[in-house]
Parts: sequence; structure tokens; C-alpha cells
Amino acid sequence: LNSTTFKHLKLNLKGFHIPPGYGPFLFFLALSAYIVVLLGNGVVVCVIVLDKNLHRPMFIMICHLLVCDLLGATTVLPRLMMHFLLGQKKIAYASAIAQAYCVHTYATAMHTILGVMAYDRYVAVCEPLRYHTIMTSARLHSCCALAWIVAVLIMAVLLSFHKNVPLCGRTIQHVYCSNRGILNLACIPTPMNNIYGRYSHWELGFMRVSFCVSQAKSCKPVRSKAFQTCAPHIVVYVLYEVATLIVVVSYRFPSLSQNIKKFFSILVYIIPPVINPIIYGLVSKDLRSSFVKRFSQRVRNKI
Repeated sequence: LNSTTFKHLKLNLKGFHIPPGYGPFLFFLALSAYIVVLLGNGVVVCVIVLDKNLHRPMFIMICHLLVCDLLGATTVLPRLMMHFLLGQKKIAYASAIAQAYCVHTYATAMHTILGVMAYDRYVAVCEPLRYHTIMTSARLHSCCALAWIVAVLIMAVLLSFHKNVPLCGRTIQHVYCSNRGILNLACIPTPMNNIYGRYSHWELGFMRVSFCVSQAKSCKPVRSKAFQTCAPHIVVYVLYEVATLIVVVSYRFPSLSQNIKKFFSILVYIIPPVINPIIYGLVSKDLRSSFVKRFSQRVRNKI
């Protein structure tokens, strides 16, 4: 297949098996989940942006994390809604690559942003007197930019392996496009993509764990304050990993129906984006107070 053929190539997403009459109901469920994601993450981001008292490293990083949540949910849920409502399954090859890119960028950025947040909490616990000297505005924005740049570049390299790979199939056996879902259609082996994909995933995880372990050993206060200071980040990370593990484990049970497996596979784009703003909203007194203050002001103005 040449570049011109790829340009006009149409693929099919197998999607869910939807019993007659259930499409509108499933559309409503997906729409409700998407509205909750937009409202929850959008409200917290707006509060942080509008309240100058929250223009601090921790809240700026929370803002980046919630934007990442919005990216993941927006990449998957709108197309899923169209599938439920209209039965739409066809997708252009370029759109399939774009969706796969955003899906994997969301997953990678989640790890890199949480890594930056871990570094920020380490400085706050181990170097409290020098915190503002170390975590300057320039360093804060550099760290956040680096988290996104690393995720974007890693995924750009991964998806570059798709260039000029001939496809013998046209149906992606999933509800959304992913790197592996598209390459399963390839007529030829793709060992470089497999090696790079696994290496980049495990390398990111190894680097993050190594950093946390090394800092815990070098800084005694971390041992006593880690849970109190880093609890929200730990919960968010565990939540994401559990959602991912559910997806992996579900595919190890052939007896499970395809619909259940596909349902589990979209949880990672729903559960963290729904729960993350709740976690940070409940834990952060400053964020909660700012929200209540602004909400009360709006109610008084309307009255």
C-alpha cells in the first residue's frame, strides 16, 4: 500500500455487540460518564486557573493531570457514543492513527506527570526550607513541559513504525484504535514496534519506581510523612494501575464474553478521569475552599 492508498483507506472497529433497542440507553450511559468527566475535571481546572492563590506547583501539576484525563476521555468516549447511537464503525486510517496516538499519549503522560508530582512532593518533604528556591516558576513549567514532551515523543516514535506497513485486514477487534489493534492487521511481522513498545512501557515504570525508592532511602522524613503528603498521588497512581490491570487480566480469561472484555478496556478512560478531581477536591482544603467560595458568590449574585 502506498501513501495515497493509506490516505483513502477505511478501517472497521468491531465495537460492542449491541442487542436491538439498547443503543440509545448505552449512548445515554456513555454521555453521562463523559459529562461527569467534563464537569469534574473542567470545574477543578477552572478554579485553579481563576484563583491566583492556587497558582502553586502542586495545583499547577494537578491541572496538568486533569487535562490529561480530559484527553483520554475525549479520545475514546465521543466515538463510542456515535457507535452506540448510530452504529458507526468505519474510521479513516488517518483518524485511527490519531486516536491510537492520543490513547497512548494519555497513558504515557499519566505516568510522566505523576512522576513530576512525585518529585515535587519529595522536594516539599525533604527540603521544606528550600522548596520555593528549588521549585521556582521556571523549573515548575519546565518539569510540566518535559512530562508532556517525553510522552509525545515516545508515542511519536512508536506510531512512526506504522509508516508503509501493509495491512491485510480491515477490522480492528476493539472499540477504539490502539497501536497493537492496528498492527494486528499487518501482513508482515513488526518486531521493532513490539520491542520498543514494551521497552518504553517498562522503562518508564522502572524509572519512576527507582526514583521513589532512592529518594525514600536518602531522605528520612519521607518515611514518616510520605503517606500524609503523597497519599492523593499514590491513590491516583494505584487507581490507574488497577484499571489497567483489570484490562490485562480480563483478556487472560477466554470464557469471558467479548462485550465484558471490551467494557473493562474502556474503564481506564472513565474511572481515573471521574475519580481524580474528586480525590484532589476532597483532600485539598485550599482547592475545596476556593470552589465553595466561588460557588457561593455565584449563587449570591444570581439571587
